[in-house]
Amino acid sequence: MSDDHEVKELMFFEGSEKKLEIIVTPVAANLRQLDLSFWSSLVRCANADILSTLKSEHCDAYLLSESSLFVWDDRILILTCGNSMLVNAACYFIDKLMVNNIALVSYQRKNEYHSHLQNSTFADDIVQLRRLISGKAFRIGHLDSHHHYFFCSEGRYHAQSDDNTLELLMYHIRGEFADYLNGEVQTKSEICAWLELDRLFPEFTFDAHLFEPYGFSMNGLWGKYYITLHITPQAGQAYGCSYVSFETNLDLSLYPYAVLEHLLSVFSPVSWDVIGFNHPIETQVFPAHLCLGSCSLTTEQGYNIRFNHYQQCQIEVLIPEVM
Repeated sequence: MSDDHEVKELMFFEGSEKKLEIIVTPVAANLRQLDLSFWSSLVRCANADILSTLKSEHCDAYLLSESSLFVWDDRILILTCGNSMLVNAACYFIDKLMVNNIALVSYQRKNEYHSHLQNSTFADDIVQLRRLISGKAFRIGHLDSHHHYFFCSEGRYHAQSDDNTLELLMYHIRGEFADYLNGEVQTKSEICAWLELDRLFPEFTFDAHLFEPYGFSMNGLWGKYYITLHITPQAGQAYGCSYVSFETNLDLSLYPYAVLEHLLSVFSPVSWDVIGFNHPIETQVFPAHLCLGSCSLTTEQGYNIRFNHYQQCQIEVLIPEVM
């Protein structure tokens, strides 16, 4: 076994992400006109750096060392993984733009594989946010299973009819593609070929980054629409904690390509979550599965949040791990 492969076996990285969306009021500054130095400072507050930039006529997308940042005229969306402190970036943004210019703050965090290694808990983050802006917090899911935390600020903002997103979060990926991702050599072009991005998203422009010793991130833009995908493929015996996230504001129920079907097929996760914000969850294209839990929550701002947790029907053969 090569030294590089041994590193992949032993190194742990927390792939699960924290997510922040902030919408500003109509009187606030156009966010896309803010200098790059502002966004660099913002992501540094979260312990991340900007790697590259992709622009469309409606959105600027930044690939980060710890996931992604998207900036529209009136809102931002940022996802950060690892031991990031996304709540610090939220506070930085609110301080700089001033709270009276903030229409909505939505903060989301899921349970981590190794939460004890994180710099804060969701409860810590909410204490910090509530010093600047009031809001309600929720937990969806059992503490001893996959669960998600949500914080939504209070105020008069109401979601627009086309304000929807869909998240697909996959755990313990398997199969030929997973083996390739955990192998000694990968390339961006081969990963993109496996994902069939050009077929599934023919109108999009992409920006991708292959991390060392492993990991892959991708942003895609088409007008106001975005896609983002992040792969943490770890499957070693010491830290079998692979995780893949996909998110978009496309309405996939009307989209002509079977995106979720392909992603679930190519990654073959043992289990997965689907979270829809004002977006239906359609399971006809899923592999044979059990729905282990579901929840529907409607916020005061008009977001109907649907959360479903699934597991494949196939029995997973577990291997004892050497500690």
